[in-house]
Amino acid sequence: MIDFTNLDYLKSGNERQKRAYEVLEKYQIFEKLKPYSPVLAGTIPIEIDIENSDLDIICEVDLEFEEDFLNDMSNRLSPADIEVKIENIIVDGEKSIILNFMLEEFPIEIFGQNKPSLEQNAYRHMLAEYRILKEKGADFKHKIIELKKQGIKTEPAFGLLMDLKNPYKDLLKF
Repeated sequence: MIDFTNLDYLKSGNERQKRAYEVLEKYQIFEKLKPYSPVLAGTIPIEIDIENSDLDIICEVDLEFEEDFLNDMSNRLSPADIEVKIENIIVDGEKSIILNFMLEEFPIEIFGQNKPSLEQNAYRHMLAEYRILKEKGADFKHKIIELKKQGIKTEPAFGLLMDLKNPYKDLLKF
């Protein structure tokens, strides 16, 4: 099993993973986010990304102090060419915050919840999807990517191919 908590696995991955590693290192994103226990989740780590897939970075953020977090992010992510879009949402009944911006060719999404990064559903979904992809093989992986190219999000794509009634909940059982 890949240690997804350490970005080094990207260095020996496919071309997009190697490029993601270069960009994240160049801008020291994980160093800047270190107080928030950042973890790269989503499709790029498990090689089911498509052309416009973003780098999903999940973080543990105490949203009682949301303003402090936003000020900290403003200071840490300060290159003048970064325009950050901020969104407050409720995900699985929990208050969450999303910061979106571009770094070179990569859309970046920082997703914060008031729970440890490794306990957040984005990370848990990615682990389940990784295990399923390893078990089901290349043909299944190709089908997932094709569904994503048609505009279907990752969890629903797994749901379609695996006949899951509620893929967001059902994937957590894997």
